[in-house]
Amino acid sequence: MASPSATTIASPSSSGSGITERRGIPGAQFVEDVQTYLNQIGLDVTSALAVLQERLQQYKLVEMKLLAQQRDLQAKIPDIEKCLDVVATLQAKKGTGEALVADFEVAEGIYSRASIEDSDSVCLWLGANVMLEYSCEEATALLQKNLDNAKASLEVLVADLQFLRDQVTITQVTIARVFNWDVHQRRMRLSPAVKDS
Repeated sequence: MASPSATTIASPSSSGSGITERRGIPGAQFVEDVQTYLNQIGLDVTSALAVLQERLQQYKLVEMKLLAQQRDLQAKIPDIEKCLDVVATLQAKKGTGEALVADFEVAEGIYSRASIEDSDSVCLWLGANVMLEYSCEEATALLQKNLDNAKASLEVLVADLQFLRDQVTITQVTIARVFNWDVHQRRMRLSPAVKDS
């Protein structure tokens, strides 16, 4: 995400402005004094606004990627929980002599019914058309580990998104401040000319 022009925004006065970074997402600089800010980065108003707009677009792009990852994890977690429930049900039925009757999807919209006798193992899809057989205990441990990892990743993503939204807001406020400052400066320059005429 860091382009040369994006780095220009963050570097000038990072000492007092509290600029931080979170997992590769650069922090935005809150601008209190626009004139000082423009002097520090060495750009005119038009160039500074262009750099800020570019940074804002970069933030939006990263936000889209993070939201896609969040959606994927939010869909994955219930699937893992269902798998854990199935393995737990198989373990609970084990040794009772009672068969487990289950409906499963063969293809989209096509279901079949199966009677599952006592089973010491289950097969798990690992992805990329790979399925491995595990004992019920190993499957439970693996699924629980995957569930914990997915939940931890989701927490990190939510924190990343919150940080990113804060940076978007700061950047939008900075754009507005620079633009308003420029309008005010132009009015100040025109003001004496209007009075003289």
